[in-house]
Amino acid sequence: MSQALQASTAPALDPITVEVIGAALSSIVEETGEALIRASYSTNIKERRDCSTALFNAAGETLCQAEHIPIHLGSFIGIIPHIMRRHPVEDMRPGDVFVGNDAYEGGGTHLPDIVLAEPIFVEGRIAAWTVNLAHHSDFADRGHAHIYQEGLRIPPVRLYRAGVLQKDIQDLILLNCQVPHERLSDLRAQMAANRVGVQRFQALCAKYGTETVLAAGSALLDYAERKMRAGIAAIPDGTYAFQDEFDSPEIDGTLPFSLRVTVQGDGMTLDFDGPDQMRAGLNMTYTALLATVYYAVKSVVDPTILPNAGLARPLAVTAREGSMLNCKHPAAVNGRLQACQRVSDMILGALAQAVPERVTACTNSTCTVASFIGSRKADGALWVYLETMGGGNGARATKDGLDGVHVHTTNTSNLPVEALEIEYPLTLLRYELVQDSGGIGRFRGGMGLRRVYRADEDCRVRIDTSRLHSRSWGLFGGGGGGHGAVECGPGVQFTGNTAVLKAGQWFAIVSPGGGGYGPPEQRSAEAVARDLAEGTISAATAREAYHHAP
Repeated sequence: MSQALQASTAPALDPITVEVIGAALSSIVEETGEALIRASYSTNIKERRDCSTALFNAAGETLCQAEHIPIHLGSFIGIIPHIMRRHPVEDMRPGDVFVGNDAYEGGGTHLPDIVLAEPIFVEGRIAAWTVNLAHHSDFADRGHAHIYQEGLRIPPVRLYRAGVLQKDIQDLILLNCQVPHERLSDLRAQMAANRVGVQRFQALCAKYGTETVLAAGSALLDYAERKMRAGIAAIPDGTYAFQDEFDSPEIDGTLPFSLRVTVQGDGMTLDFDGPDQMRAGLNMTYTALLATVYYAVKSVVDPTILPNAGLARPLAVTAREGSMLNCKHPAAVNGRLQACQRVSDMILGALAQAVPERVTACTNSTCTVASFIGSRKADGALWVYLETMGGGNGARATKDGLDGVHVHTTNTSNLPVEALEIEYPLTLLRYELVQDSGGIGRFRGGMGLRRVYRADEDCRVRIDTSRLHSRSWGLFGGGGGGHGAVECGPGVQFTGNTAVLKAGQWFAIVSPGGGGYGPPEQRSAEAVARDLAEGTISAATAREAYHHAP
């Protein structure tokens, strides 16, 4: 029988010991992440690094998360409580591994993100949990009216029982996947990563003593809380409101999002409102909202705060249940990232009123996604390819925005052309930064990207993006970033956000640019001349926005 192991008698700890153990915990999650990436099969993980790893204490609180994908914390913080509710701790054994992804019964945020969680036993009891998440590029070409259309829902169940694979569970999962050989290989990579996490944590306990490691973990949570409270206390008290318009190819027109941030002493309350949840995959679960808030507030208050559960203690987050920003069953959630990105920028917009020097102008506010599916001519096997594109980052108080990068709650890479063309029947005709897409200002916004795809075999494509109608806003006189766009070649026509591509046809995706910071007339002549020479801006923009004669 198992029990959760707690520090029964907290040993005396000095700051150096806490720091050393904290660094060791961070090292463990980074190593497990690298093990997952190097052992994986799919391009989405081995190339784009769309995965995350973390350690949790026995109570299900985050000890640390690797510097991978912030939104994945939303799945992590949900799954451990769900496991504990469904499975008695005393019945768990070494080698038990739980798998889950469901947004309502599994703590997840959308179905492609499959989590493997394993209790770490020390001295016969659970001392911690090692968890990892991999985005499995599957469940493509589906509807998104509700969660039942979006893929296989997996509540937290044992994939391994006392180290023995439950093959019937694995077979059930793989039967519902379109590319099962990729899923099997990536699941095995996730399992390998968990084994690293278990071994490294057990070795840490053997070196320093279990009670010392557990006590240091608690001290690190308290330290993160103190740093967060100190950072909030340095922000002027007050209520800061912000609104933005959300758009997507899945909906007509735009939808209003609003936020009120209240800072009082060393605490912060964030109250969100948005439209009712909809029959589209754009809704956010509450854990997705929490993960977004924790990331955005930490980045403004103090980026050096440890990424653990302690930083959340001074924060209160509310959103109306049944809304897009706090949806309930059976709302579809596959594209929840589009709303998450907008929420991140809204937090920056609100806090810019209090600490303008700490925030950027609006980023491109989206994660531009293209999902391809087809069958190979050679053998008829299905293939699925998920592409995500960066865009412009917002300008900063002292610097230009970054060009062509992923922002906020995503942190994946733009897939290299070579990796794409080797593995899929697609050719990338152009891959470039978009002139004039960065917002004008004393410091200009980052530029968006254009990628032009040619289908070499028949396939279907779905585009998920935002900022096709609205623009990323600038700050303090800075201009808005350029719109995103989908450009169609001859014979290509999108219905909503999907299209059928015949071999030889092409289309292009343009990601939005970031907003500018400060009045454009304050931009230095040298910077304008450099932008013009490098093709960042056109001669017309140099002349009309910056009054610069080429």
